[in-house]
Amino acid sequence: MLEQLQKELVIAMKAGEKAKILGLRNIIGKLKASQIDKGEMLTDEESLKILKSVAKQLKESIDQYQKGGREELAEKEAFELTLLEKYLPEQLSEEKIRDAVKNIIKNTGAESMQDMGKVMGAVIKELAGNADGKLVQNIVQEELNK
Repeated sequence: MLEQLQKELVIAMKAGEKAKILGLRNIIGKLKASQIDKGEMLTDEESLKILKSVAKQLKESIDQYQKGGREELAEKEAFELTLLEKYLPEQLSEEKIRDAVKNIIKNTGAESMQDMGKVMGAVIKELAGNADGKLVQNIVQEELNK
C-alpha cells in the first residue's frame, strides 16, 4: 500500500498538484511513522487499520473546523479524506447496515438497550470495518428502541 501511495505521489509531483502532494505526504508520513515504530514493513491489514484511523481523525477534524467556522481548513481536510478513501474498502450503505443489525438483533434475541453491547460486538465482527462505527451505533440504538 505504501508503494502505491508513493507512486501516486510521484505522479502528483510531476503534474504539479500541490494539494494532492501535501495530502499524500501526510498519509505516507503516518504510515512510515507506524512502520518505524513497528520496526518492520507493515502488512496490508496493518496499513488499512492505520488508514481507517487517519480517516476517522480527518472526519472529526472536518466536523470541528466546520463548527468553528474554519471552512478553508475543513476543505483541506476533506480533500485529504477523498485521497485516503481511494485506499479504504467501500463502506456499506445504511440500508445494508440496518439489515445486518436487524438480523443480529433477531439472532441474539436482543430486546432493549441493555443488550446493546452484545449486538454491537456481533455487528462489528460481522461487518469487519466496512461500516462507520458511529453510524452502526446509531442504527443499533434506533432498532433497540423500537
